[in-house]
Amino acid sequence: MDKRGGKLVTIFGGSGFIGTQLTQELARRGYRIRVAVRRPDLAGHVRMFGFPGQIQPVQANLRYPESVKAAVAGSDVVINLVGILFEKGKQRFRLIQTQGAKYVAEAARDAGVARLIHMSALGADAESPSAYARSKALGEAEVFNAFPDAIVIRPSVVFGQDDGFLNLFGFIARLFPVMPLIHGDTRFQPVYVSDVARAYALAVEGSVKSGKVYELGGPDIETMRDLIARVLRETQRKRPVLPVPAGLAKMGASVMAFLPRPLLTPDQVVQLGIDNVVSEEAIRQKRTFAAFGIEPTGMDAVLPSYMWRFRKHGEFDRHGDNALGVH
Repeated sequence: MDKRGGKLVTIFGGSGFIGTQLTQELARRGYRIRVAVRRPDLAGHVRMFGFPGQIQPVQANLRYPESVKAAVAGSDVVINLVGILFEKGKQRFRLIQTQGAKYVAEAARDAGVARLIHMSALGADAESPSAYARSKALGEAEVFNAFPDAIVIRPSVVFGQDDGFLNLFGFIARLFPVMPLIHGDTRFQPVYVSDVARAYALAVEGSVKSGKVYELGGPDIETMRDLIARVLRETQRKRPVLPVPAGLAKMGASVMAFLPRPLLTPDQVVQLGIDNVVSEEAIRQKRTFAAFGIEPTGMDAVLPSYMWRFRKHGEFDRHGDNALGVH
């Protein structure tokens, strides 16, 4: 594909953790990219991933359909990565992840966009006890109602350099004398951000069937207890692990929910009690990484590259004792 004559892809949420990786991936493949975000002035870093003019941040807010329509205009492909992990102020699950998803899908349909790709999450379920998971499932329904040929991708928890999951545990290990453990037997299937970005890029190129839901999980399935132990190994921290009953965790989370960026909310406590793994049905139907021809990357290959930041001596511990000339 000729780079300067490439198709235009609009990415809602293209400056976030996954969006940044995807923007780089699509830029390398020659696409022109419109990064639609609430604050374009804070998304200037994405420009450096392409040649001059290839990547353009624009203003859009999923709560306002007119701004969504303006961002979609002229696009060949639209990707919606926008999601929130907790509610704050006007940012509500239903407004962003259900109604916002509807606005993007309707705008894509009305603009004659060739392909719509929507990010959901493993565990999306209209009957879930988690408000987050319910809003994700309802958002999927709105997307397919407006754009039946959409591609919906549900990743498990995503890990990588700037993730908000394992980095959070590393921060807790560094800051607190004990490691709290909530719902220790819940299973997770963490997926590497670069693999997720590749899957989206392949979906952009039409490598998978439309009108389907794909579930993405890494090669490692581990319980919350396993993940905490892994974080302690990677950070070289010796911390007693303290099981916390869900009820007590919810009480603490209710207090933390008032913080500008809470470490934990009551709804997240609920989510932590629900397995977050690829379904057997998706495996049978090959609606997984297998559909994309991707062999997912394990945590062992990636975590050492960034979890060293939470070790006692940080950068010095990254390279072991020999970095200090000790033998």
